[in-house]
Amino acid sequence: MSGFLYGVALQWKLDIRSKSLLVTCYIVPLIFFLLMGGIFTSVMPEMRSTLIQSMIVMGVSMGAFIGLPPSLVETYGSNIKKVYQANGVPLYLGLITMFLSAFVHLMITCIIILLLAPILFEAALPVHFPEFFLALAIYIIVSLSIGSILGLIVKNQAKLTMIAQLVFLPSIMLSGIMFPTHMLPDFLKTIGHLFPASWGYRLMLDHGFQLENIWYLILVFCVAVIVCGVLLKKQKSK
Repeated sequence: MSGFLYGVALQWKLDIRSKSLLVTCYIVPLIFFLLMGGIFTSVMPEMRSTLIQSMIVMGVSMGAFIGLPPSLVETYGSNIKKVYQANGVPLYLGLITMFLSAFVHLMITCIIILLLAPILFEAALPVHFPEFFLALAIYIIVSLSIGSILGLIVKNQAKLTMIAQLVFLPSIMLSGIMFPTHMLPDFLKTIGHLFPASWGYRLMLDHGFQLENIWYLILVFCVAVIVCGVLLKKQKSK
């Protein structure tokens, strides 16, 4: 247990020094929040009631799909994996420590948005904080699980960037955070429902913590865990 905690603490220190993580988990999401928060609330004042949830979906999606995968590629696509194996360290330890570190960083970003939105843009705070934070934690975990698959399955950084964008952009554009989903054609609504962002967004809304909004996220997480397990076994056999 002490070794595991040491690994988590070490990964936390490494991530703090990472410029990539700083950009994808903090700088870009917060700049987007500061710029688009003012635009959204000026053009559509009614968005104050959902601004926090919308900006959180964007920040979590960027951190999970663009921030986490490159770190996994650096570990499992390099000699670091051999160091793990040579010292008898389970390969899954690297994934878990990076997963937990990214979770904490994204949670910090979300809390910053939660604190600043009411002050800067008169955004409405969630009515039920326990349900909101539970929904937020679930959404972050599910998003990071998908990011983990990307980081384990794609070995080339250039390809990873392209594929991550193909996951990130539809998550944002079709989730309902930019404009209401009823404005979209039916086939785009269907595509949007394949990404966890639309489900996480609804789950975090007031009175949105219901089975109809959570079942798909649980399903995606379970599938992602199985896929990550298979990918790690393949890594071990190489």
